[in-house]
Formats: sequence, structure tokens, C-alpha cells
Amino acid sequence: MKWFSGVFLLAVLAFALPARAEAPDTLLRSLAAEAAENNADIQAARREVEAARNRVSPAAALDDPMLELGVVNLPAESLSFRKEDMTMKMIGLTQRLPYPGKRALRRDVAEKEVEAAENNLQEAVNRVQREVKMAYFDLGQVDEMQRLVEKNRRILEQLLSIAETRYGVGQTSQADVLKAQTQVSKMLDELIKLGRERPMIEAELNRALGRSSGVPALAPPLRPREVVLQLAELRAAARQSRPQLLAQQSMIARSTKQLDLARKDYYPDFDVRFSYGQRDNTVEMKREDMISFTVAINLPVWRGSKLEPRVSEAEALREQASRMYQARLNEIDAMLRREVANAEQSLKSVRLYETGILPQARLAVEAALSAYRVGRTDFLMLLDSQMTVFNYEQSYISNVASQNKALAEIEFLTGKTLF
Repeated sequence: MKWFSGVFLLAVLAFALPARAEAPDTLLRSLAAEAAENNADIQAARREVEAARNRVSPAAALDDPMLELGVVNLPAESLSFRKEDMTMKMIGLTQRLPYPGKRALRRDVAEKEVEAAENNLQEAVNRVQREVKMAYFDLGQVDEMQRLVEKNRRILEQLLSIAETRYGVGQTSQADVLKAQTQVSKMLDELIKLGRERPMIEAELNRALGRSSGVPALAPPLRPREVVLQLAELRAAARQSRPQLLAQQSMIARSTKQLDLARKDYYPDFDVRFSYGQRDNTVEMKREDMISFTVAINLPVWRGSKLEPRVSEAEALREQASRMYQARLNEIDAMLRREVANAEQSLKSVRLYETGILPQARLAVEAALSAYRVGRTDFLMLLDSQMTVFNYEQSYISNVASQNKALAEIEFLTGKTLF
């Protein structure tokens, strides 16, 4: 019996408190960089930025000039170029010139679209990196749980072995053996569940990384992170750094420029035309060639049916963009409050488990082991004490993972790096 007590105590103490080594998250940063390079959604967002940039120059460009070729004042009966003085072969060029300020406004609208696309690209990068971190922490949690369950299974098998030995010599009841067998079976079932869960998380990580298969070895075990979280500062950081909010600010500015452009339509554009007419000479007379220069303007007279609705549309779109921005601000504030509370409470629970609950529970197992050794307690009490430690260790791992995932969510919400 003494040999069992020593082995059992060593098995319990071997997992006393999870290590808190501050190992760098080298692998996590490498995975995030890989996702930013290879993820299909991010690549699509990059193409959108390129497309938006290529729309800036055309937005401010002039319309194509119109080349005109023809014959002027050709007699219908004779079709002679020399009979009438005003018969000419004509070549002309027409260019439309927008009212001053329109081209600049069109360029401004296109540039604001570029700003929005660039911020949407960064939002896509942040979102995918958030997904990578979530899957990374989920995998870390599964691996920690597998190690914990495997350790507890070995301890329970030792308890089962001693229960069977004592039952064989009539020192304990069959109920003790059956109880230990049930707990061992539960550990095996837990390992099966964790083994089924891991491939699903791997698949999610591969998707975010833009891979078809193959997940590298994980980083060191999960650890709690000491990060100071000030809700007011995080809200301010979100307004300054969250790409989605910056993109919506660009869209508000774009809508304002679009409204100014719609109001510019009340003013006419100009069609400038230059033409050259060549006249044939006769035997009696040398005819000079002629040039013409004209300016035409459109008359924006259909205000009620055409121009005013466009202005109203632009005003409505600007108001919509402003309302959407405010709605997103409110949503981010609410989510930040929730995630900050989650991170802080998870860290408090982790520290409580480290400093109080787990040490006390392990002392209870040690005391139950000592009492069982001298026959002052029964087998079920020892078994229940060990299962209590196991449940607390599970809760500890869950809280560590929860704090890490909450911090990753806060990073995404604010656009600010926390670790």
C-alpha cells in the first residue's frame, strides 16, 4: 500500500499548477502573418483596393473629345465642290468641359472610396487574424484538456488497481471497484470527444490560413496574460484605430462630396467646338478656307423632376452613412463592455484557482490519501477528492482560454494590439 501512496502522490503533484512561463507567441504571430498573406478574403479585399485606386484618375478626367468630319453646303443637284462659295469640306473637334469644381469633386468622391477600401482591407486582415487567434486558443485548450484527462485517467487507473486488490482480499466493497471503473470509462469518453473536436478546430484554422491541410505544432501551453484594460481608453482607441469605423467615416465624407456634386448639377457644362472648312478654288477665284469656333451649354431646366431628386438622394445617403456609423459605435461600445468584463472576470478566476482553489483541493486529496492509508476514510471519499481536483483543473484551463479569446476579441474591436 505504501508504494501506491507514493506513486499516487507524485502523480497528483506533477500537475500541481500550470506553468506560467512567459514564452513568446512566435508561432501565433507567424500564423497571423501567413493568414494576412494567403487568406482568400484578404486577397479579394486587396483587389478591391486596386480597383478603387484605378477609378480615381478616370473620375476627374475629361470626356473623350468628339471628332467631326463632313461636307457643308454641297449643292444637291450638281454635287460640285466649286459651284457655291460656301461649299466646304469640314473637320471639327468638340470637347465637353464640366462646370468648374465638378471634376475636383468627382476625384474627391473616388479618393474617399479608396480610403474606405483600404480600411475595409485592414478590417478583413484584423478579422481573419482574430479567427486565427480564436482557433489557436481553442486548439491550445483542447490540447491542455487532453493532457489533463490523460493524467487523470492514469491516476484513476491506479485507484482502480488498488480497489481491485483490496476487493480481492475482502478489504473493500465491489461498489468501490465499480465506481472507479466508471470514472476511468468517463475519462476515455472525454478523450474521444476531445479527439473529435480537434479536427474541426484544425479545419477552421486551415480555412483562415488559406490552407487546404496541415496545421503546425502548437505553441507552449496557454497562459493567462496580464493586460490592463481601461474601458474609456479602449473606446477611444476604437474610434481612432478600428478600420471599420474609419471606413464608415470615409463613406460619410464621400456622401458629403457626392451631395456637393449633385448640387453642382444646377450649373451647366460647356461644349467647345472648333472646326476647319476647306473650300475648292475655281479658275476665276481663289477661295479662302474658313474656321469656326462655338460654345454650347446645356440648360438644367428640369429641376423638379431630375435635379432636386438627385440632391435629395444624396442627402439621404449621407444621413444613412452617419446613422450607420453611430449604430456601429454603439455596438462596439456594448461589445467592448462585455469582452472587458469577460477578460477581467476570467483573469480573476484564474488567479483564484492558482492561489486558493487548486492548492486547497490538492491538499484535500493529499489529506484523503493519508487518511485512506490508515483506514480513517473510505475509498469513495478519496475518489471524489481526486475528481474535484480534475474538475477544478478543467475550469482553470477554460478560464485561461476564455481570457485569451476575450483579449483577441478586444483587439479586433479596437484595432489595437494588446499582446
